Amino acid sequence: MGYYETLGVDKKADQATIKKAYRKLALKHHPDKTKGDKASEEKFKKISEAYAVLSDQNKREQYDTYGSEGFQQRYSQEDIFRNADLGDILREFGINFGGGAGSRSTRGGGFESFFQQAGGGGCGAHPTQRPRGEDFTLELSITLNEVLKGAEKTISLGRRGGKTEKVSIKIPAGIDTGKKLRISGKGSPSPAGGQPGDLYLLIKILPHATFSRDGDDLIVDRQVNLTGAILGCKIDVPTLGDKSLSVRVPPGTQPNARLRLKGKGLPAGPKGPRGDLFVRMNVEIPKALNKAQAQMIKDLQDSGL
Repeated sequence: MGYYETLGVDKKADQATIKKAYRKLALKHHPDKTKGDKASEEKFKKISEAYAVLSDQNKREQYDTYGSEGFQQRYSQEDIFRNADLGDILREFGINFGGGAGSRSTRGGGFESFFQQAGGGGCGAHPTQRPRGEDFTLELSITLNEVLKGAEKTISLGRRGGKTEKVSIKIPAGIDTGKKLRISGKGSPSPAGGQPGDLYLLIKILPHATFSRDGDDLIVDRQVNLTGAILGCKIDVPTLGDKSLSVRVPPGTQPNARLRLKGKGLPAGPKGPRGDLFVRMNVEIPKALNKAQAQMIKDLQDSGL
C-alpha cells in the first residue's frame, strides 16, 4: 500500500489535508492509546512513515517521481524520518514524543526508542549524532527525447584536492522541469566525520525545435493550404521518437484548430500512460494570386462563399 493510501488521501491533497489525516489516524493508533495492540503499533509506524514523506516537499516529489519501489531504493528509514517532527502533532494530544519527563509514552524507554525499533532511526537529532554534511543542488538539462524514454547520464563532481568523482544518474521517463532528483550521500562531506550531505539535481527541459510541451501532451504546428483546409487533405506529422504519421485533415478545418493523436505524447511518470500529441493547424492564406486563381475566388465570392 502506498503512502497516499495509507493516510487515505488523494495524490493532489494539500499539506493541511495530509496533516489532518495523519492527526486523526495517529490519535487512533498511538501506542499510548492502544495499550499493547501490535496491529495498531504497526499501523502507527506505517502512517508515521507516510506522513514523514508526504509532509516534506522534497521527499514527496521524489516519491511521486519514482513511485514506492524506486523511493525505497533511494531512501533509508533514517533518511525518511530525518528532520521529520511528528512531535508537533502528537503534543496536541498531550503526548510527549521524546518519552522524557512527564511523557505518557514510557514503553521501552520512551516513544523515541519505540520508533527506533521500527527502523526509523528516531525522528529528531540524537544527542550523540554527528552533524551531516551540507546538501547542494545542481541544474541538470535534459532533452524531450530523454523525458520520453528516460535516460542514464553521468555527471562529474569536484572533490577536495582537485579530484573528480563521476556519478551515474537514472532519469525517469516523464519527469518535468522543476523536479528534483536526490542522490543520497553525494553532497558535501561532514566536517566531523558524520554522514555526507545529499546532492539534488534540479531538472531543466531543453527547448525542442519541433515540439512544445503542455504537461504530458505535446504540440506540433503544421501548415495546410487554403484548399486543403476547406476540402480536407492528408499531411505528414512528425512524432517524438517515432516515424512520421499520415494524418487526415477534415474538411472545413479552421485556423489554429487542433487534431489529437492519442498516446503520442509524453509518459505520466516512469510507468504511466502517454499523453497525446496535438497538431495545431496553420492555414496558409496566399498573398498573391494569378488571374485565373483570382477569378475563381471572385466566382466563389459571388456565389456567397
